[in-house]
Parts: sequence; structure tokens; C-alpha cells
Amino acid sequence: MAAGLPTREDALALLYEWVGAEPLRRHCLAVEASMRDQARRRRADEDLWGLTGLLHDLDYERHPDLETGHPRYAMAELERLGYPPELVRAVASHADYMGVSRDSEMERSLAAVDELSGFVLACAYVRPEGLAGMTSKSVRKKLKQPSFAAAVDREDVARGARELGVELDELIEQVIAALAADAGALGLADSPPQG
Repeated sequence: MAAGLPTREDALALLYEWVGAEPLRRHCLAVEASMRDQARRRRADEDLWGLTGLLHDLDYERHPDLETGHPRYAMAELERLGYPPELVRAVASHADYMGVSRDSEMERSLAAVDELSGFVLACAYVRPEGLAGMTSKSVRKKLKQPSFAAAVDREDVARGARELGVELDELIEQVIAALAADAGALGLADSPPQG
């Protein structure tokens, strides 16, 4: 674990203090799961990467305006609380309009799995079997339907995989696996959601 990194419990309490909407909470949990998976694949700091995914949209509910709000308030709060500078920078870099380059693997991973995790969740919620048996082919088919999860920028999804240096199908499979491993917390299993 990175020196001085707050605990997951502290980060989760912060998320729940700032985010009341269950769909946004689930999105943040999904991105956390995907980031932890990406960290394991890259032999990186799983706790640091996980907290980065968990907190990347901390201020989106309170300050959704992209010109003056998200992610600026989250960055300020995370800095105030002593979160590592690389986590704060990754939160900035995931928002294209902030103009912060994605220099680290963690930054590129966050950008790659953010929209895709949300999209895979959306796919799972409309399938009776949820994530079970989901394939990259079925996700790609949904990506071709502009009306499905219309807020997800398809070019952002494709660019994220390219910038990470991973084939899109492979990244989709990785995200599906990461979310399936955390299905209970995401409301996609018989077990109650974990907080």
C-alpha cells in the first residue's frame, strides 16, 4: 500500500458522504473493481488504483457543471484530506476537458475503464442473467446501438483501449471479469450489495 494512503473504509465513507444517488455509487464501485483488476494485471499498487477509481467522480452529483465543477471540487477535497498527488492528478486527467495529459499507466487505465465500466454495468442491468455469460461480442453489439446508454461516448471507449495499448475486446473481457468478481456490491447478484 502507498505510504499515507487512506483506508478503503475512509474513502467509501467519503464517497457516501458526497454521493447519495445509488447509480453513481454503483458506477464508482464498478470503476474501483476495474481499476483494482488493472493494477493486478500491471503489478501496480492495487489499493492506490482502487481508491482512484472509487473517488474519481466524487463531486459529480454536487458539482456536475464541467466548466466550473467536476472534478475540481473532488480534487480540492482529496488534496485537503491528504490523498496522494498521483491520485488527484489521475482524477483530473480522466476529464478530457481539464487538459491534463495521461502520463501514467494509472491515468490511462482510469480513462480506459471509466466509461466502459459504466457501459458494461448498463448491459448487465438489462440482461436477466446479469454479467453471467456476458461476452465482448454482446457488449460490442450494444455499443453499436446509439440509443443504448446514449450518454456513453463510444469514441472515448475506443480511445481508452488504444491509449492503454489493449485491444478493445480484451479490455471489455477484463472489465466484465472484474465486475463479475464484485457482482454483489454492484447489485448484480443474489447476495445483498456490499458497502
